[in-house]
Amino acid sequence: MSDPVSNPMDFAQQAVEKMLAYGADQADALVSESLSIGASSRLGNMEDIEHAESADVGLRALIGTQQAFVSSSGMNTDQLDSLAERAVAMARMAPSDPFCGLADTSRLAKVIPQLDLVDASEPEMAKLTQMAIETEETARAMEGITNSEGAGAGWARSTTGLVTSDGFAENYSATSWSLSCAVLAGSGENMERDYAGHTVRHREDLETPQQIGSEAASRALARLNPRKLKSRKAPVIYDKRVSASLLGHFAAAISGTAIARGTSFLKDCINDNVFSKSITVADDPKRIRGLRSMAFDAEGLECEKLTPVSEGQLNCWLLDSATGKQLDMPSNGRAARGIGSPPSPSASNLYIEAGSVSLKELMQQIGEGLYVTELIGMGVNGVTGDYSRGAAGYWIENGELAYPVSEITIAGNLKDMFKHITPADDLSFRYSINAPTLLVEEMTLAGL
Repeated sequence: MSDPVSNPMDFAQQAVEKMLAYGADQADALVSESLSIGASSRLGNMEDIEHAESADVGLRALIGTQQAFVSSSGMNTDQLDSLAERAVAMARMAPSDPFCGLADTSRLAKVIPQLDLVDASEPEMAKLTQMAIETEETARAMEGITNSEGAGAGWARSTTGLVTSDGFAENYSATSWSLSCAVLAGSGENMERDYAGHTVRHREDLETPQQIGSEAASRALARLNPRKLKSRKAPVIYDKRVSASLLGHFAAAISGTAIARGTSFLKDCINDNVFSKSITVADDPKRIRGLRSMAFDAEGLECEKLTPVSEGQLNCWLLDSATGKQLDMPSNGRAARGIGSPPSPSASNLYIEAGSVSLKELMQQIGEGLYVTELIGMGVNGVTGDYSRGAAGYWIENGELAYPVSEITIAGNLKDMFKHITPADDLSFRYSINAPTLLVEEMTLAGL
């Protein structure tokens, strides 16, 4: 039985050295350690508890323009030789990739920022169980709530480290706390489900069981007795719970991978006005306590705040080193990487800046339209921008929410939708991608 390594960064350093000794020109090692615990309850009873620990390593060996990856779910000392040798052997057989390689050494992070990602406190399982039970009890206590899918509370801590043959060797840690609940209202054929949840880095920022439970129940009750809509064209307002999905489609469209392959509907739009002038999009990897904040990217590069869109104009792509080389541009520190995969570009804390009008003013502005709180399916064509998704929410009449609606399909084209978006003033940083409430001036609604 082999002994697990006591220091993952030492393991990574030794792995890099061994890959070089076996003949690699360059090499790197990514290590990840995590611990998570969680508890859930349903109908007033504890349903399950979980405790998970992992220690993973991913090695990359490069020989000229060839590279290969191997990964392991453990870091044991007797694995070093076999993992390193296997990585180099695979690299010798790999097809040539003229864009592969380690990041520019002159741009490696030299100062690791303090982003306040770690909460030093660690909960007892009994405390998480209590939080889950209290959350569900709060929801079930509201009149009209008839069933529950349960509530859950969780805590996790992770550490990510990177060592390269060019001399980079750093790591950083992060914690997370989460609380969620889903319940059903009504009975028979008139039943509706909704949920609420919250995830943060620090316990003190987490909403209380009473807040999460009440919100889940109120949302479910408000959806009772939905009506069907006749097909038409109408303005659509995206609630903050779903507005970030539009930004997610945009992030995919400006990924260096999609641009280099020519598979993005925005591939020819750099420096063009792709949004309305009221839209500015920022990506901030150094946001304090951010859910996607990072001390350095997956290649060890320093990552600074980007503004992909300013007053509607598209300014940049999301690039790692490889896609930057393909597009003859420098990486902008947006590399992400799994344990057994190559780096690829990804956003960090991406968000649309808040507008200057309130949600109430947006509804009064349109008078009549659809307020979307739930989206179903993934009917988005990244090549053409065509967009079609199932939706549910509320119909707006005379500038106010009138009644719930369901079984609707909303459709359009993202290029047209982006140019006719108005943001509300209610931006909050609740998710990894965030947007305020968004009004799209006109979409096709398919109903009855």
